[in-house]
Amino acid sequence: MPTDTRRTATALAALLLTILAVTPARAADGPRGIGGPGGISAPASPAHPSSHAGPAHPSSDASPAHPSSHASPGQRIAHALRSSPVYVDEAYTDAVPPARQRQLADRIRRTGLPLKVVLTPLSKGDAFDGDSAVLAGTVRDRLPAQRELVLITTDGDFPDSLRGFEWPADKHQAREAVAATGFLDETRNAGLADLTAKAVDLVAEGRGEQRYAEATKNLRTSAPQAGKERSGGPDWWLLAAAPVALALTALAAHALLRSRRAAPAVPHLVFATARAADEAELRRRAEAEVLALGEAAHAADVTTTPGIQTALDTYAAAARILDEARGLPDLAGALALAREGQDALDDTPGLPLCFFDPRHGRATLRTPWRRLGHRDRLDVAVCRTCADALRDRRAPEVLTDRDEDGRPVPYFEMPPERSVWAATGYGSLMPVSAGFSRHRTANPTGEERQT
Repeated sequence: MPTDTRRTATALAALLLTILAVTPARAADGPRGIGGPGGISAPASPAHPSSHAGPAHPSSDASPAHPSSHASPGQRIAHALRSSPVYVDEAYTDAVPPARQRQLADRIRRTGLPLKVVLTPLSKGDAFDGDSAVLAGTVRDRLPAQRELVLITTDGDFPDSLRGFEWPADKHQAREAVAATGFLDETRNAGLADLTAKAVDLVAEGRGEQRYAEATKNLRTSAPQAGKERSGGPDWWLLAAAPVALALTALAAHALLRSRRAAPAVPHLVFATARAADEAELRRRAEAEVLALGEAAHAADVTTTPGIQTALDTYAAAARILDEARGLPDLAGALALAREGQDALDDTPGLPLCFFDPRHGRATLRTPWRRLGHRDRLDVAVCRTCADALRDRRAPEVLTDRDEDGRPVPYFEMPPERSVWAATGYGSLMPVSAGFSRHRTANPTGEERQT
């Protein structure tokens, strides 16, 4: 880049940084609980549980006794939810006493919705790694017979908040409905019991998006007004920064055209960072599932559990895959193996995880599907979202792998002799454990396993 151009760009960049430095931070004006990956949370004011609270377990009439002293937290919660739609950990019994738990259960039953509530402390390093999404996913997987599920849980990021989840689609707008409860005047100083009751009512209305928009309307309009009062004019910093940004963009384009050096691969860096974040999240989820399977299998009674050996073998395979995992496809495989092992242990065979992307959760139906450029039709298990996409002739979201040239391709396009996941379809084409066993026999060193 010529010296004059470089100097001009440096000066303009310094000016832009100066303008942005004196601009008040808008993030601090935002409502607590909004933002961050994985949804919107709603602030509340329950009694704060101790950070050293023991494992979650049922309390009061709303939650029955433990199914087993060795059961995982996810199993205990799911077991409790089979007899009552409300689960409250003992750490929250002061905020939601037994009488309120029974009122909440009656309130939920009157809605007629497949709605359940899980109120349990979440912190990093626990069975759900402090992540409400992992908690929700674990509970859902432990209730395979319930195809439709609306779940209200405590929030891992904000202990005084709630989050809403719904499967297979956001039919009742549960996410927005639960989030809206924290921004209503009537719940401003509400405790956890009252906030949860209001969340149930808003979910039952089915107008969560509208409710959330109304509840946060003043929050969205207050920031520009505050900026006007501070600056004496409407968004003066945007007016000043815009031409500077345009000038910098023009200079960058000019330098790009004149330079013979290749441009830095910024998009590749962005995608690589996003993929790494996906892997970290999936690894946490897979580790929790595999650990829960191992605990349940070792605690099971050999004489009364026909699938105990299958569960133990599947656990060993999942643990091995987890240790050797090199990317998303392997981590998804560990998740699929854990699900298969749990089904064998519970003696409740069900559909495997979604063929197109196991991260979608357990499939809800099987459907014929033909790959592009192939004549043969496959009978694959898919989640409701992917089934809807196929029905509407849209491409479903697909888990990708990398071919020999490093290009991302749908995992099922990999050669089946090199990829156990392509060979098994994560359980749609054959049991994952059987495919893993065959693949290890054919490739005992594991060198040919494509990940």
